[in-house]
Amino acid sequence: MNSDTVGRPMEILLVEDDLDDAGLTIEALREGEVPCRVSLVRDGEEAMEFVNRRGVYARAPRPDLILLDLHLPKKDGREVLAEVRAEKSLCRIPVVVLTSSRTHQEILKSENLHVEDYLVKPVDVQQFIGVVKSLRKYLLNDVILPQ
Repeated sequence: MNSDTVGRPMEILLVEDDLDDAGLTIEALREGEVPCRVSLVRDGEEAMEFVNRRGVYARAPRPDLILLDLHLPKKDGREVLAEVRAEKSLCRIPVVVLTSSRTHQEILKSENLHVEDYLVKPVDVQQFIGVVKSLRKYLLNDVILPQ
């Protein structure tokens, strides 16, 4: 086992253009006592630079989880998701889509976006913890396992 990954906090990439929603999501993570480090990017192009470690993100950590808003400037969240799923080095990163309502969540589910789950904003602590626990193939008791 790689000692760089075992027992370390989760690396979460939050892709959200609304700073109020981003703040509420980060607060939910703190309240849920999820050991993590959150990196925030505010548009789809920046998200792809981050996950591909280009430009100012050359030394960015590889995310263990991506929290993705779909309505983003520059590059839509659906485009980001398609690019992440198409790249061999990124396709195994779990993606959870952030939606504005339960109605919107149902519409997105009908699109078969190939995501691990959906969370309604503002993110509920208990719902988020449930999502993390459901991603057992990537996580085991808040310990990151090597791929």
